[in-house]
Amino acid sequence: MPGPVLHPGATVSCPHGAPLTIVAAGPRVTVSGAPAAVVTDQGLIAGCAFTVPPAKPQPCVSTKWLAGTTRVTASGQPLLINPVGAVCLSADQVPAGPPTVSGSQTRVVAT
Repeated sequence: MPGPVLHPGATVSCPHGAPLTIVAAGPRVTVSGAPAAVVTDQGLIAGCAFTVPPAKPQPCVSTKWLAGTTRVTASGQPLLINPVGAVCLSADQVPAGPPTVSGSQTRVVAT
């Protein structure tokens, strides 16, 4: 399914509303002046306040990218697109759900 290519400037959050930062390692391919995000890039989350009963903090801290583009790559890696195939993880690697993309560039679309 085609979608806009993600980059570090995209507005992404964990399922609980905390901001997710894409740390793009390969600046060779850019979209809207920022490096295109690929499946090997890190997704870091800070400030998630999720808690499980009885008051045990279980905040999202990272993202595991599950899928990227199938036809377009950057430096041999699939690009990340919106909708993103990913799951947010706690420090214990417990899945918390998919991230939400609320804003990204719209000029470059990939499959």
